[in-house]
Amino acid sequence: MVCKVCGQKAQVELRSRGFSLCKEHYLEWFVKETERAIRRHRMLQPGERVLVAVSGGKDSLALWDVLWRLGYKAVGLHLQLGIGAYSERSLQVTQAFAQERGLELWVVDLRQAYGFGVPELAELSGRVACSACGLSKRYVINQVAVEGGFRVVATGHNLDDEVAVLFGNLLNPQEDALVRQGPVLPEKPGLAARVKPFFRFSEREVLSYTLLRGIRYLHEECPNAKGAKSLLYKEALNLVEREMPGAKLRFLEGFLDRIQPRLQGAEEVQLRECERCGYPTTGAVCSFCRMWDAVYRRAKKRRLLPEEAEFQPQAPVVRL
Repeated sequence: MVCKVCGQKAQVELRSRGFSLCKEHYLEWFVKETERAIRRHRMLQPGERVLVAVSGGKDSLALWDVLWRLGYKAVGLHLQLGIGAYSERSLQVTQAFAQERGLELWVVDLRQAYGFGVPELAELSGRVACSACGLSKRYVINQVAVEGGFRVVATGHNLDDEVAVLFGNLLNPQEDALVRQGPVLPEKPGLAARVKPFFRFSEREVLSYTLLRGIRYLHEECPNAKGAKSLLYKEALNLVEREMPGAKLRFLEGFLDRIQPRLQGAEEVQLRECERCGYPTTGAVCSFCRMWDAVYRRAKKRRLLPEEAEFQPQAPVVRL
């Protein structure tokens, strides 16, 4: 196995792409491919200020690293979710990464902002932890982006993430979700654009970049992820990929290029301002405010909060 560029011993075999690369040329290829995806899909303007959602895992830290190397003004946003020692380790890894590179990091602590972390939020809301957590993350990340003056938020979603979501949305047909799936969600009033520069990289390819670059990341999965359907979908798709290298990428690009355009004629959901927070929603009050209002009511009944406590949608940001 030799590097297709220099002929020296290769360190990464890219079976789905039909070539192998040494460390030097793999790192170079990975950064250039990210830049190509950004340009092709018009994700970012050269040197643009971008908010990067950073968990402490390999994908988000690798993305922050690449955007920094490409010259973007990349500011990291980390959400402290209150999931015990896991959240503490996530923050420590993220802080270390930022300090080593002199990058700006913003932190929102869910428990400090609203009184409860994800475990209590799930119990009080009646939602499964991933649902309550996901809703909170989407809202807070967008809120910080809009109020921080960012046009766009970048996330580290990779090919495995994208095909698992697509597979799930096809198994349980959700036309609105299928229309929105892709590497770019354009900005709208009150909604920052969302981009996924790694959407064509497999999880293994991102991991290879992270290891070869020497990026220290949190290896453990979130304890709440156990039993998630997305993991089952990934396992099934990995079996297909093992027998048919490149199947995942063909599946995603085939959908985006040939099928999704036919869905674009679907009537767009009309958005209005939430009566509680002013951010876009389809109803009178957005899902985030409804969830947290219900949590506060139940918490006061259990005397976990004083009777006068009221939910405030604004999340305080700590800049490190």
